[in-house]
Amino acid sequence: MFGFTRGQSIGFALMLGVIVIAPFIFYPIVVMQVMCFAIFAMGANLLMGSIGLLSLGQSAYFGLGGYIAGYLVQTTGLTPDLGILAAGLSGAALGTVFGWLVIRRQTIYFAMITLALAQIVYFAAVQDTGFTGGENGIQGIPRGALFGLFSLNNDLAMYVLVAVIFIACFLLVHRIVHSPFGQVVRAIRENEPRAISLGYKTDQYKWIIFIIAAALAGIAGGTKAQVMGIETLSDVGTSTSGLVVLMVLLGGIGTIFGPLIGALVVVAMQYYLAPFGAWVIVIQGVIFVACVLIFRRGLVGELAYRIKAAL
Repeated sequence: MFGFTRGQSIGFALMLGVIVIAPFIFYPIVVMQVMCFAIFAMGANLLMGSIGLLSLGQSAYFGLGGYIAGYLVQTTGLTPDLGILAAGLSGAALGTVFGWLVIRRQTIYFAMITLALAQIVYFAAVQDTGFTGGENGIQGIPRGALFGLFSLNNDLAMYVLVAVIFIACFLLVHRIVHSPFGQVVRAIRENEPRAISLGYKTDQYKWIIFIIAAALAGIAGGTKAQVMGIETLSDVGTSTSGLVVLMVLLGGIGTIFGPLIGALVVVAMQYYLAPFGAWVIVIQGVIFVACVLIFRRGLVGELAYRIKAAL
């Protein structure tokens, strides 16, 4: 099924089942947030897992996508589907420019430059009061009607749209990773000099992955802005970039279901630890350290490893 292994097919079927019943058990807004952040983490996982690049600036594309979708839907009356599409395209466009600037760098230099570029975007968002709303952000973003026909004001209607976008992105990422293109990308990660000697233009492959990751971040940001009805500076801040890296690490770098599990854990902690006030960050830090020490391959990665070892 869709090129999945037997284990992945079972996992995909379970994931679909959970998506169907989740809004009837949990608050739909929270589940939609999990799916939005999971899409965001899928892009970061492509960079970290497939090509071995750590980007600390993914919030730039996530925040830009939210601003683009929010502004177009609120100001021009664009339908939400076109707003989210525009968010993805804007993320890809910015990723094309930033990727061209950074893709020839490696390791810590790559991470630091992406962080610096994201700070530029954050500074621009703070200073601008027309498009981004500055410190006030964009508030009261209407959900509108899908294709101009189906109202999304009902949470369940919006949930269906978010679920479809999430599943589409999930299948797209899976296809990319397991395509001949994905095989070349992994070969570059394992031994770039050898890939170059075989005639592959490695920088171009890395650039394409960078753009795809930026597009996914833009889609995630635009979708989240539609769900929450607001876009703020926090989405374009560096803390959001750190958050998505933690999601990937918790779920498991390079795993297909890791981004979803990582997003679920992080979002759940944000909601259920809220009563602890300022201690939330401390508690989160302890949990993250414990997970990294105990589950070095991530939650999904460690589970897969132990199942293979048992067999």
